[in-house]
Amino acid sequence: MSKIAFIFPGQASQYVGMGQDLYEKYEIAKIYYDKANEILGFDIKKVSFEGPLEDLKQTKITQPAIFIMSVILDKILKEKGVAPVMTAGHSLGEYSAHVCAGTMSFENALEVVKLRGAEMQKAGEDNPGTMAAVVGLQDENIVIEACNEASAAGIVQAANFNSPGQTVISGSIEGVRKGMEIAKEKGAKIVKELVVSGAFHSPLMASAVEPLKNKLSSVEFSAPSIPVVPNVTALSSSDKNNLKDLLVDQVMSPVRWTKTIEEMISKGIDTFIEVGPGNVLQGLGKRISRDVKFLGVQNVEDIDKLEL
Repeated sequence: MSKIAFIFPGQASQYVGMGQDLYEKYEIAKIYYDKANEILGFDIKKVSFEGPLEDLKQTKITQPAIFIMSVILDKILKEKGVAPVMTAGHSLGEYSAHVCAGTMSFENALEVVKLRGAEMQKAGEDNPGTMAAVVGLQDENIVIEACNEASAAGIVQAANFNSPGQTVISGSIEGVRKGMEIAKEKGAKIVKELVVSGAFHSPLMASAVEPLKNKLSSVEFSAPSIPVVPNVTALSSSDKNNLKDLLVDQVMSPVRWTKTIEEMISKGIDTFIEVGPGNVLQGLGKRISRDVKFLGVQNVEDIDKLEL
C-alpha cells in the first residue's frame, strides 16, 4: 500500500487556462471559484481561464489563482479516495497544504493568501530586488558562503534550496548580482537572474510580515489531521501554534525544499503527488530522490488516469 504525500506548488506555476476543465466537469470547482470571487472582490476565474498572462503574473493575482486550483484538486482527489498521510507546499503552496491538513478553512486561508499576495507585491514595488538561480553547487553551504561574501554589496541570501545543486538567491539588485559573480567563481555551472516582481524570501519582504502576522492571529487554526512539513524548518509538525508562526517566518526565510522531501521520505512516504498547476515539484523531486514516485495532477485527464 502506497504511503502518499500531497505536495503543492508555489508561484511561477501559473498558466492561462488553469482550472478551466475542472470548472466545466466538477461541481465542487464551480462552488469554490464562486466563493473565491466573493472573497477576492474580482473575477479570479476569468483571469485564470482567459488571462491575459500579464495580469495572471501579478503576485496579488498569481497567489490566489494557484491556491484555489490546488485546493479544488485536493478535494476532488479525496472524493475519489486518494488521501495523503503527510503534506507540504512550496512557499505559497504551504497554504494549500494547510487546507489539505484541515488547519484552516478554504475561506480563511484564501483571505490570508489574498493579503499575502498583495503585501508581497507591494513590498516588491517599494523595495525593488531580484532573484537568481544558482545551478551546479552541490553543497548548499557554498551558496550560503557566496551570499555572505556578497553581502558587502547589498542584501542577499539563499531563498530556495530546491534540489541538490539547485538554489535560488534573493535580495537587492546589487547584492544578488555580486552573489551571482561569487557563486560562478566558486564553481556554479549556471547562474541566471530570474524575472520576478520582488526579492521573495529575503529581508526585502519585511513590510509584509506585520500585516500577515495580524491577519493570521485573527484566523481560526486547528490541529492538523495529518502532519505538515513547513518550509522554514523542514521538520514534520502537528503543533498548530508552531505551524501558524512558521507561516509568518516563511516570508523572509529560505524554503528548505530538498530537506522537506527528505524528511517525508524518512517518515516512509513512497509516493508524492504534486497537486496544482505545473510540474515544477515533480522535476525537483526526481533530482532529490530516485527511490520514490513523483506524480502530478493538474487537470481532468490527470485525475482520470492517476494510477497508484
